[in-house]
Amino acid sequence: MNVMWWITMFVVGSCMGSFLCCQARRMHLRTSTKKKKNLGARSVCMKCGYQLKWYDNIPVLSWLMLGGRCRKCGKKIGLAELISELGMGCAFAMLASTINIAIAMPLKWGVFLATIVLAVILGGLAIYDGLYGELPVVGLIIAIVCGVIVLVLKEWMLIGEVPFSIDRNIWGPVGAVAVLGGLYFVLYAASRGRWVGDGDWLLGVAVGLTMMSPWLGLVTLCLTNVLACIAIVPVLKKTGKRRIYLGPFMVAAWVIVTTLADVLTSIV
Repeated sequence: MNVMWWITMFVVGSCMGSFLCCQARRMHLRTSTKKKKNLGARSVCMKCGYQLKWYDNIPVLSWLMLGGRCRKCGKKIGLAELISELGMGCAFAMLASTINIAIAMPLKWGVFLATIVLAVILGGLAIYDGLYGELPVVGLIIAIVCGVIVLVLKEWMLIGEVPFSIDRNIWGPVGAVAVLGGLYFVLYAASRGRWVGDGDWLLGVAVGLTMMSPWLGLVTLCLTNVLACIAIVPVLKKTGKRRIYLGPFMVAAWVIVTTLADVLTSIV
């Protein structure tokens, strides 16, 4: 049952990744040009305008079968679509492992569904940041609101299991937000945006809200920077640019830490 559940969530996530990548490109095209371009309701090739058929829109498989090129004009589609589909598919599958669907109570389902909604919002932000180096303010605000909802549901569930504790229930989440959002804000303010972008600290707040301890926030922070450092090596070799965008790596780190939260918490 668990395997089928994970496979199902991977398929759903990969479909969502395809949708989010498409919408990110549409949104950027609309906001970056003075004239609003009519892209239609269905997906099209951004190079030649060819309207994609349903069999061109199968996540992962269509990209592989077409060799990453448009069926009509043969222009490269790019890796962003494939990475988005695989990334969101893996994210959904990993988050699916945090719930036992056979015995989960309604409140646990509430936490899981709210986390999935947050994953979609964060995924959209990560894709947009990865493509264009920007984090839309509206998306960040929605992510923070959703993060608050996840926090409230987690607190509700935790209070039902163990007695209320100021250190655990109050200072834990506050510390996580301070570690992620606070540190990135200090770096942003100190460097005037040269080290991290103005949206990175807000993304850190959204992510930190769902962590129940400063320890998990610290692990997320460290993992974010480790993933970014690994990614910058091929970027330096290919383009010589020293700047990469933290959004995708912070979201990836959040997914990993959220999935392994119980294991990581048991360490300390």
